[in-house]
Amino acid sequence: MKSSIASKASLPLFLAMIALPGAAFAADAVTEVTGAAATYVANNSWMLVATFLVFIMHLGFAALEAGMTQAKNTVNILFKNTSIIAIGLLTYAAIGFNLMYPGDFSIAGFFGFAGFGIGVSPENMMITGDDGVGIYTYWTDFIFQAMFAATAATIVSGAVAERIKLHSFLIFSIIYVAIVYPWVGSWKWGGGWLDAKGFYDFAGSTLVHSVGGWAALAGVLLLGPRLGKYVGNSIKPIMGHNMPLATIGVFLLWLGWFGFNGGSVLSADPTLVSFVFVTTSLAAAAGVAGAIVLSWALQKKPDLTMALNGSLAGLVGITAGADVVSVMSSIIIGFIAGLLVVVAVMAIDRIKIDDPVGAISVHLVCGIWGTLAVGIFSADHSFMVQLIGVIAYGVACFPAAFALFLVLKLTLGIRVDEEEEMKGLDVGEHGMEAYNGFQRFN
Repeated sequence: MKSSIASKASLPLFLAMIALPGAAFAADAVTEVTGAAATYVANNSWMLVATFLVFIMHLGFAALEAGMTQAKNTVNILFKNTSIIAIGLLTYAAIGFNLMYPGDFSIAGFFGFAGFGIGVSPENMMITGDDGVGIYTYWTDFIFQAMFAATAATIVSGAVAERIKLHSFLIFSIIYVAIVYPWVGSWKWGGGWLDAKGFYDFAGSTLVHSVGGWAALAGVLLLGPRLGKYVGNSIKPIMGHNMPLATIGVFLLWLGWFGFNGGSVLSADPTLVSFVFVTTSLAAAAGVAGAIVLSWALQKKPDLTMALNGSLAGLVGITAGADVVSVMSSIIIGFIAGLLVVVAVMAIDRIKIDDPVGAISVHLVCGIWGTLAVGIFSADHSFMVQLIGVIAYGVACFPAAFALFLVLKLTLGIRVDEEEEMKGLDVGEHGMEAYNGFQRFN
């Protein structure tokens, strides 16, 4: 097909060259235009493929969270993850996109808003780079970014699993994803004050993962632990019901991360995209290795859940600097993230903060580590500026999430009653079960 198209295009071009003086210059111009158009199509196509991959991550989160929690809460987990993708897309279309990318800031790089809804005139559909070459369409830009928006709320879902009221969680998600996530995201990706300072976060170790992690921490603190989790000074493990499902979820997330990080190149540049694929994968692998080594040494037995979270820890850790750190540095970053997630999971459990899936350890702790690692392993970025960014997001996101959850707790309530928690949220909230005949309705 490629050679056929080339031969058809060559005849009129040849005739033009022999018919007109200076036609060779015109031929060069035609070639240049054709090349630019091909680049535009390639960039846009890759960005859409990356969007598909990020979408698949939501299936990964659903499978992971369901597998890592009890069977009696599976429908509830799946319902939340199905709702979150809808919430993310709709709120981002209504307000989030123009809040995150306002164009102009009315308050010194801290706040800007370009208006409700999305949509531009046809002549503004193509988004171009500094060289004037088309990168992708406006619609591609929107849908790719919208997939990221829902991820922040998905992180919260796992941390508050098995005891939060469904309607309260959905209300929180709508407000947090519609306002808080895009507002703080504008500080860097929208060209705000942190971007002006030189803060760097390639694909969202802080802007996505720690934003969700801070909210998860706030929600868990206000909810309290699951019934029977902490008795006196003892910690009772509440095991996940389906390790194959959890493992499938992690592999889907790893697959989706090729779009999450690879798409953040914002073009189909073969060198950059392939480099990001390598650093992303090696960091994930090193995260698995770090988590296995430390958890096995501490627990005296190999723990699958730690290995799974180790891969996610490595992925979260490399996300901030996947395009600017060396290949060997990505391995170090991932390995340290794998160590950190084990320490964090155990430490958080010791202080009686109940996080069923380890979301706080993976997304908040390793998101912070990955952001700071950019300042350590990249000579072009300042550690102090990275630290300022980490602090700024914590100062904004944790109080905002805590306030939202607190208002819901004082009004609608955020925790189901003891009887419903014991029977399971599938029956209590949904009147159905995930596995036919497994639960009793009376």
